[in-house]
Amino acid sequence: MTQGKVYLVGAGPGDVGLITDRGLECLKRADVVVYDRLIDNRILDFARPDAELLYVGKASGTHAKEQHEINQILVDRAKEGKTVVRLKGGDPFVLGRGGEEAEALHASQLPFEIVPGVSSATAVPAYAGIPVTHRGVASSFVVVTGHEDPSKGIPNVDWEKLATGADTLVCLMGMGNLPYIVEQLLRYGKAPHTPVALIRHGTTPRQETLVGTVGTIAEAAEREGFEPPVVIVVGEVVKLRQKLAWFDNRPLFGKRVLVTRSRTQASAFSRLLAERGADPVELPVIETRDVPDPGELDTAILSLSEYHWVLFTSANGVLAFWKRLRPLNLDARCFHNVRIGAIGPATAEALEARGIHPDLLPEEHSSEGLLADLAAMGIAGKRILLPRADIAPPDLTDGLVKLGAEPVEVSAYLTRPATASAGRGKQTLLDGAIDIVAFTSASTVANLLAALGNERRALDRVTIACIGPRTAEAAEKAGLTVDVIAPQHTIPGLVKAMEVHLLECERKGS
Repeated sequence: MTQGKVYLVGAGPGDVGLITDRGLECLKRADVVVYDRLIDNRILDFARPDAELLYVGKASGTHAKEQHEINQILVDRAKEGKTVVRLKGGDPFVLGRGGEEAEALHASQLPFEIVPGVSSATAVPAYAGIPVTHRGVASSFVVVTGHEDPSKGIPNVDWEKLATGADTLVCLMGMGNLPYIVEQLLRYGKAPHTPVALIRHGTTPRQETLVGTVGTIAEAAEREGFEPPVVIVVGEVVKLRQKLAWFDNRPLFGKRVLVTRSRTQASAFSRLLAERGADPVELPVIETRDVPDPGELDTAILSLSEYHWVLFTSANGVLAFWKRLRPLNLDARCFHNVRIGAIGPATAEALEARGIHPDLLPEEHSSEGLLADLAAMGIAGKRILLPRADIAPPDLTDGLVKLGAEPVEVSAYLTRPATASAGRGKQTLLDGAIDIVAFTSASTVANLLAALGNERRALDRVTIACIGPRTAEAAEKAGLTVDVIAPQHTIPGLVKAMEVHLLECERKGS
């Protein structure tokens, strides 16, 4: 049997984007993934669908597996000839017991590789706006575990030397021992007024920071009910947070937003939300499919020379159209005698990615905007091809007829309710843990309500945000109270409208 190999991979401190390229590469080809408690489960989406996922997380007093059992799992799976990724929070060699796991593999003569990760010791303070070193403030820092039990005799941590031995002290896994830690620091010379920061759920949208001093922080933490996981930072660098805080100052920070777009389109929306500080939760309620018989679309493509315009109303329409070009032995040159319109920037970007710069992109990204610009050009008597979704509303076609044009509508793709609309997203909504539900089309409204059934009351507790008036109209007709309508009917416009709404609510004190 071929011998397997184990990769000890640092997954970073929490933010999925902080795993290294090498770590992702290993994860994507692993047969087995052995992962810790503080790993964001979204990182597991990068694993192969057929990969074996083994949870071995540890919490204070509760261990899914003891360390010797974890070591044995790694050894056993590697001996079976499998590629194993041991996915560890932060860096595997920074207070992560990765060294012990590597020793077990060495003792069994099994090959292994260490893939370093971004350590929470530096990343979590950075996300709180606290540099562990700073010119003129701190030129040294030390990382120490706070997890040891002080009742077990002589401590491994030499608090006498650490109290004044470095400018900045970073303590991991120390929340449960916080009173003991500050007691030791005070006992061995740390000034009571020395600043301290407790950073909970660092680098994630749930990040919280509590600032105090060595003399006050234990009492403050108890008063606020501050619980693990927490990184403790002690030193004058904590004061820099007043100027350098950036992560938790973003406009959507900490808001959970339900993304109802199709799975293929949700990622770009989620990425933009995350950049603005939100925690996107995906619940795709629609999905796109190829038309079962592309004959009508093929005929339209082969007859492009008979049209004056092709109007694309979505990126999905562009993709579906291009899918048919290769089977027909065509490429972008088939557009040489026809003008091209795009309803919005996402559609235009999809065209430009395929070498086509649209002749028309209305300033108002809607059917109305497109019709207004076409009317100004004079399109009476023009033949216009509309490759669209099978359930596209008739307003654009009707508007073209009124302008004297000859529109030809062709189903380029199908839009259907998602077949797997349950899961984490739906449960998070039902648990009351969603702040904003974002609707990007009338069909997302209808499909989410259908997925909720008699549990639609969950939407009474959230902010409803719609990409435009047509989507808002569908939501209101369904009995929902719409709080946000984006003036710019685009995904960036919707995100901006959410930010403006939250700012107005903050100003009103609501």
